[in-house]
Amino acid sequence: MNLTRLLLIAIFLLQPFLQPFFVEAKTIRIVTTTEDLAAIARDIGGERVSVDFIAKGVQDPHFIDAKPSYLLKLSRADLFVEIGLGLESGWVPTLLSGSRNGRIQPGSPGYVRAADGIALLEIPVGRVDRSAGDVHAEGNPHYWLDPANGKAIALSITEGLLRIDPEGKATYHQNLQRFTERLDAALLRWEAAMKALEGEKVVTYHNSWPYFLKRFGIKAVDYVEPKPGIPPASAHLKQLIERISAEGVKIIVAEPYFDQKVPNFLAEQSGARLVVLPPSVSTGAGIEDYFQLFDHLIELLTTAFKESGVQ
Repeated sequence: MNLTRLLLIAIFLLQPFLQPFFVEAKTIRIVTTTEDLAAIARDIGGERVSVDFIAKGVQDPHFIDAKPSYLLKLSRADLFVEIGLGLESGWVPTLLSGSRNGRIQPGSPGYVRAADGIALLEIPVGRVDRSAGDVHAEGNPHYWLDPANGKAIALSITEGLLRIDPEGKATYHQNLQRFTERLDAALLRWEAAMKALEGEKVVTYHNSWPYFLKRFGIKAVDYVEPKPGIPPASAHLKQLIERISAEGVKIIVAEPYFDQKVPNFLAEQSGARLVVLPPSVSTGAGIEDYFQLFDHLIELLTTAFKESGVQ
């Protein structure tokens, strides 16, 4: 009997004992609505997951077309993560329904609403209707822009992963701890960098920034939109120019996906500086993860205020 045949017989006899070592763990497929959620999901899931997203960071997440390619992503997903609070209400329900994937429907183990566990701001009192503009009945949905809320988002994603992949418990808990410790250290650095801006005032285009501004002690005195989602009329712009001057506002903040003509006009007429701040992780724009997002935002803002005379 030659050596090759002996090896084949040995492998055959040992196969029941060797098989567990050659079985690869199933990759958990995560789909998120935004790049911010995708970045955090990658940090928590590590090598056990593959992560995809729908809304790019350079897009307004309120308005996304429900493309057939998104349905395909969701049909294959094991875990679906959304911001919630109505931010994606114009397109997520259609995609979830069309995906025919029972694993990721609201109430299923594979569904995560990242807003759970967040201390929400600007919860409306009384009846909410369209006359008030794009107001969200459960509270302002831009909570990921307080970096401290990244910990609650990461915890929600961890809990979702544990529901569908309990075998990954050690990995997910270890990654959550690493993410939390890294975020705590970054918060100290970011707060120190922004300390000089406490008490400063800004005007923002859309009401996207209350969590960010509260975290760093900055006040939004007004908005380019008279109501959320409503374009400004000339009378509102005139009042805004007067208020910027009266309040000593040095910075106007606009998101990159809005038409920049109006905020540029306001800056020219008022003497304030326009700063275009990306509100999301955007790999296409070179902002690769949640930490780079705040590094970038804080660098842009501190530089703009410094050039405006704030030391």
